[in-house]
Amino acid sequence: MGTQSALDAYSTAVTRVAERLLPSVVSVQVGVVGPHGEARSGGGSAIVITPDGFLITSAHVVDGSRRTSVELATGEQVRAEIVGADRHTDLAVVRCDASGLAPATLGDAAGLRVGQLVVAVGSPLGYSGSLSAGVVSGLGRSLPTGIGLGSRIVDNVIQTDAALHPGNSGGALATANAEVVGVNTAVVGPGIGQGLGLAVPINDFTRQIIGSIMSTGRVRRAYLGIGGVSRPLPAAAVRSTGQSRAITIAMVPSGSPAQTAGLRVGDRILSVDGVRTVDLATLQGLMDEPRIGRRVPVEFLRDDRKRTVAATLGELTD
Repeated sequence: MGTQSALDAYSTAVTRVAERLLPSVVSVQVGVVGPHGEARSGGGSAIVITPDGFLITSAHVVDGSRRTSVELATGEQVRAEIVGADRHTDLAVVRCDASGLAPATLGDAAGLRVGQLVVAVGSPLGYSGSLSAGVVSGLGRSLPTGIGLGSRIVDNVIQTDAALHPGNSGGALATANAEVVGVNTAVVGPGIGQGLGLAVPINDFTRQIIGSIMSTGRVRRAYLGIGGVSRPLPAAAVRSTGQSRAITIAMVPSGSPAQTAGLRVGDRILSVDGVRTVDLATLQGLMDEPRIGRRVPVEFLRDDRKRTVAATLGELTD
């Protein structure tokens, strides 16, 4: 394929995403009270998921909001209310006073590959309906949220070099098929435009979170308390364990069930409650409501030796 043909194919793919997704991404404006009682305003983006006005956005976009409104793709300003938020995945559901909206198609981030084309849609720096393109530059990252008390970690986030700026938070990260596979959540670096952005994945686990917020306004979840990344195991470990990957622990918050059980940074988690944990999505899926307070076995490698500890899972709270 010649250079011009490749550029034409790339342009066609990105243009197709713009046509299908721009009507489904809105701008969010919030009013909050500052630390000294002063009125402040902020904003971000949100993704339409139902024709009758349900939207998903980032929890930090609407955190502390006293009033919320959205600007639709048509330019119309409508009132909105926060249905609920889950700070531990940095996801929130908002409902606006509108109907007949164009919902986005939600995909599955489980199928993403490093190097795959992705497109970010949102309202960076207040410019609504903006689009940028790039690739998936990493998978399975961990992100400290910095919301409220410390030690909150959003696991399994998508890393992209699609340009993200303040205001993109809550907007869509989509594939070339215009399927939303992530909710943009952060820009990494001391300034903006660092070429390293993060998005919370849309997968079976986060779909459950979104559904729970829509139906009850809240989420109950078990808590082990580690941050880590899925990595291949050395050949010797593959032979001894029968699995090719495990979760390497990168951080263990003080006082977490993981720390109490004796887990450390560098340990490689093989299974939790008898289920092999080859990636963070699997571990997240195990942290469901029925496991709150349960004592579960955690199998891991340390110094190339297989070990097992029992961890009593806590409940994530705000």
